Amino acid sequence: MTEPPPRNLRLLQALLDTPTIKPVVERVTPPESAPSTEAAKSKRGFISKLKLRHAIIGIGFVALVAIPTAVTTAYMAFVASDQYHSSVSFSVRSIDSMQATDLLGMFSQSSAGSTVSDSYVLLDFILSERMVQLVDEAFGLDRIYAPRGTDYYFGLKSGLPIEDRLTYWQSMVDISFDHSSGIMTLEIKAFEPETAQKVASFVVAQSEKLINELSVIARNETLKVAQTEVSNAEGRLYQTRAAVRSYRDQSQEADPVEGAKLAAQLVASLEQQLVELRTGLSTALTQMGENTPRVRVMRSQIASLEKQLERERQRFGSGSASKQGRSANQFGDVAGRIQQYENLQTQNEFAERAYTSALAALEKARVDAAAKQRYLAVFIKPTLSEFAQYPHRIMDTLLVLLGSLLIWGVLVMGYYNIRDRN
Repeated sequence: MTEPPPRNLRLLQALLDTPTIKPVVERVTPPESAPSTEAAKSKRGFISKLKLRHAIIGIGFVALVAIPTAVTTAYMAFVASDQYHSSVSFSVRSIDSMQATDLLGMFSQSSAGSTVSDSYVLLDFILSERMVQLVDEAFGLDRIYAPRGTDYYFGLKSGLPIEDRLTYWQSMVDISFDHSSGIMTLEIKAFEPETAQKVASFVVAQSEKLINELSVIARNETLKVAQTEVSNAEGRLYQTRAAVRSYRDQSQEADPVEGAKLAAQLVASLEQQLVELRTGLSTALTQMGENTPRVRVMRSQIASLEKQLERERQRFGSGSASKQGRSANQFGDVAGRIQQYENLQTQNEFAERAYTSALAALEKARVDAAAKQRYLAVFIKPTLSEFAQYPHRIMDTLLVLLGSLLIWGVLVMGYYNIRDRN
């Protein structure tokens, strides 16, 4: 017989053979008002999740983004007036940098380099209060830029101070300067195309007048130094010539050198006569006595010649003349007269050379000043617009939208950043 299995094994087998009984879940049909109750509960849950910060963010979006964009769109579409611009291009040039055979020489970098400073001066002049005053005197800013209709944003109010007028003028003027070529491009905006063209032509005319004035000032400054040198050299030459003339008046001779030559010839002639008389006296003494009339006459002639020869030698500056005698009569000494005259002549020649050099420098300065004169080369005349270029309605609206979105986003991000940190 087979032995029955152990008790534990029987219990395990019985547990495995017992079927699993699933609990019966009764479905209760809800009443007809159950769906509306669930929707109300979900709605109350969504509203309960909204907080004060969400309302503030929504109000901020409407106030900072929606309203400014809507107002800008309406203003640009129905209120903003059309604006026209007149464009003109010119350049400050100098005569020495122009090449008559090269049409593109006026756009070269070398020619623009010498007039860069004048170009910047002209740029500041166009955007200055002086130009605002000139345009106001010529056209009347309050009249040509008066608000059209209800467009007070782009129009100019009357009675504003010069500072506000300058700010408005700078907003209606666009000027650019190309440093490499020296070309300046100017755009003038106005509410009528003819007005913009007239104002642009007036600005160009005033700019040309300024450049001409700067050119004249530079020319005068260049010539001023050279003219001063000429005046000084001329005065020095006048003084030396006056000294030479005074010397000739007092010495009563045009050239002491020639006088010295004549004095030398006179001394030589007297010495020759003296030698002849002494020779004749020696011959006469061999034939006559000392007391004979002929011998006495010859001795008298010899004594007279010796005295005259001594005086002539003293005048010439040789012999035994005393220094006191020479200083007492400064024009009696031929050597002193020659020295004094040579000094005066040297000073006069130096003054003449300095005067000639100053005249040459003045002439060169005139040529250089004439060659470096500045002028305004206008190669694009003021244009006349046929349709309005301003304002940029779509672009301005998009800029307002993007700017307001940026501000709103920065404020929201800043709030949440501070909230997260706390």
